[in-house]
Formats: sequence, structure tokens, C-alpha cells
Amino acid sequence: MDTGFDYLPTLEAPLDLIDQVETVISSLAEADSAQVNYSDEGYLWRFRYGTVEVLVQLTGTTEADVFTVWSCVLVLPVKDELGLHRRLLHLNWTTTMEARFALLGDEVVVAAARTVADLSAGEISRTITLVASLADLFDEELQQAFPPE
Repeated sequence: MDTGFDYLPTLEAPLDLIDQVETVISSLAEADSAQVNYSDEGYLWRFRYGTVEVLVQLTGTTEADVFTVWSCVLVLPVKDELGLHRRLLHLNWTTTMEARFALLGDEVVVAAARTVADLSAGEISRTITLVASLADLFDEELQQAFPPE
């Protein structure tokens, strides 16, 4: 199956792990929006999904390496940051399942991360889809409710 990605050297990983990530991304990404970068720190993919950009990182393929997916939904500072934090905590409890809202520098992101140990194709698909869907669902709502300062 041609996913549109140029194949880069694998770390020490089974190629199917990288293929699985790329297959999920190619099924979700808007046309011509997927990109991949390989460095000493692993793989980093980015793609557009609806109104958001989603990033997927694979630091390596040993059991201790990490698979992370995140997407920015809001840039700080905003008016009523206390209200924003209360809203995010509520959403974390009621809505996000394995993902969560978090702060990354001056950005509010939807994120999920786990080690590569026993990572399955289903978990890869669910994690990427969940983060992309939640970010696309909540970005405009949060930006409207909490405008810039």
C-alpha cells in the first residue's frame, strides 16, 4: 500500500511499526498535508486533520522508547485562564479517554503518550485518531470561549 511517505532508514525497528503509523496518518490526513522527519531523536510526523495540525513522534523502537501524539488547540495567554484550567480539568475527567489536555510551553494541547513496549496496531490507530478528533472537536470552541489576552 502506497501511503505517500518516502521511506527513511528504520531505527532498529520492525518496519511494520512505522508502516502502521503511516497507514493511520494516511487515512486521516488531509490531502498532501502529511510530512515525516527522521533524526537521531526518532521519527516525527505531522499532518492536518480538520482545523488542527497533529504531530506523532516515535523516539525509537526499544521497549523504553515512547510513542507520543499531540495537537495544539489554544495558545496562551488567554482571558480567564482560571476558567480555562477548570474547563480543561473537567474535560480531562469526562471526555478525553486515554488522551488528556496539557500545557506544552505556551500552548494547550491534546496529548497521549505511552512506551513502545507491546504497542499494537489498534493502539496506534486509536491514539492518533483520538487525539486528532478531540483536538479538532475542541479547538474552535476553546478559542472562542477563551480569547487571547
